[in-house]
Amino acid sequence: MRGLFAFIAGGLFGAGLLVSGMTDSRKVQGWLDIFGDWDPTLAFVMGGAMLPMAIAWRITRGRNPALGGLFPPKPDQRVGRNLVLGSILFGAGWGLVGLCPGPSVASLSYGGIGGVVFILSMFGGMWAAPLVRSRLDAALVTA
Repeated sequence: MRGLFAFIAGGLFGAGLLVSGMTDSRKVQGWLDIFGDWDPTLAFVMGGAMLPMAIAWRITRGRNPALGGLFPPKPDQRVGRNLVLGSILFGAGWGLVGLCPGPSVASLSYGGIGGVVFILSMFGGMWAAPLVRSRLDAALVTA
C-alpha cells in the first residue's frame, strides 16, 4: 500500500512539474534573466509550493503519518557552511542548465542527450559530495 501511495505522489509531482513548466529549462532561465526577457510566472510556482508546505508543517505538528514512519523534523534555522555551499552549487546548476533534480528526472523522457548528461553529472556530484566534505572538514580541523 505504501508503494502505491508513493507511486501516486510521484506521478502527481511529475504532472505538477510538467503543468507548471518546471521541466522547460527556458522557463527557469527566463525567471533568472531579470535584466532581459524576464518571466515572473515561476514566482507563482514557488508560492504554490511554499504556502501548502507552511500549512502542512502547522497541521502535522505533533501527529504521526497514517502510513507509518515519522514526519521529518523542521529544518535547522541556522545558516551554516553546508547550507551556503549547497545553495551555491544548486543555484549554479539551476542557472546554467535551467533544471533542478526533480524536473531533470521528469525531463529524461524527452530531454535528449543533454538531459542524460545532466543526470549523470548530478549523480556524480552526489557521489563526490561526501568525499569533498570529509576533505574540507579534515582541512578545517588541521588549519
